[in-house]
Amino acid sequence: MILPVQFVPEDLIIILLLAYVIDLAFNEPPFAVHPVVWMGNLISGLKKIAPSNYRRVYGIFLALVTITFAASIAYAVLLVFSIEAIPRIIRLVIAAYFLKATFSIRCLFEAAREIKSKLEADKLDEARQGLSMYVSRNTSKLDESHVSSAIIETVSENYVDGILTPLLFYACFGPLGLIAAYIFKATSTLDSMVGYKDERHLQIGWFSARLDDVLNWIPARLSVIYIFLASVVVSASLKTYKKISPAGAVQLALRDGMKTPSPNSGFPMSSVAGALMIRLEKPGTYVLGEEYVYPVREDVRLTAWIVMVASFIAIITSVLIIYGIGLLTLG
Repeated sequence: MILPVQFVPEDLIIILLLAYVIDLAFNEPPFAVHPVVWMGNLISGLKKIAPSNYRRVYGIFLALVTITFAASIAYAVLLVFSIEAIPRIIRLVIAAYFLKATFSIRCLFEAAREIKSKLEADKLDEARQGLSMYVSRNTSKLDESHVSSAIIETVSENYVDGILTPLLFYACFGPLGLIAAYIFKATSTLDSMVGYKDERHLQIGWFSARLDDVLNWIPARLSVIYIFLASVVVSASLKTYKKISPAGAVQLALRDGMKTPSPNSGFPMSSVAGALMIRLEKPGTYVLGEEYVYPVREDVRLTAWIVMVASFIAIITSVLIIYGIGLLTLG
């Protein structure tokens, strides 16, 4: 691919750090100017005109169109970045804004804090209702322990596809990093919208779900290292109601990481469960850390901080990867 601009590592690092600051300061942009919402609208439109026959083939077509659209957004950003008449700082902020759309750290932290605050106020019904915005399971009859478990599961699982994987794609692909991050984000969005196993989506979402599994396979397993390191930091720096076990984060991930239907989601979830020595359970589907007790409200807070610290570590390692690749390629 011919790029309209040749990035130096310093530019890629500045864009990444600006994107990180934008995420923490402003959270998610309005829907009208959110690139992921644009992808979602395209997927929704293509779903509406899906044929009744050859649905697996159409699902491949749907995925390829969406991925091409996402890559085109990123390429257009690179075109803008190449316009030297635009002040450099503005070009950097524009690129950072579009990179930020591929990951969301503050959103996960706020989700955990929202559910924890409702549990602390003894508003279980409101906690169930709020939880339903983040998980696909029926939350209407969950008790407090299972509400806590569900939000911990979704926050830890989404650490991979919502933070770690797009950051690693951006870092590892050098000048193509923004395009790579957008290709992944398109795949992740496809999986979240069509990658279900019900009758309506089984065929049309088959390709998207498999591709998402492939792209997240390595980051999901690497997430255990990040959660281990974050557990060490949180254990040393926060006052906690119990001891955190960084070693347990690794041990339980190795034992229970493959117990979920997804080949990837079990690794970050069981890693957090091992670190906090808690039992995570989706009734009728899986149990992680079956020898431990169910989580309490405070475990939701600790999970949020572990993921926040693990995200910071992901930012730092991404910077180091970019710098290292720059040394190799620029000599």
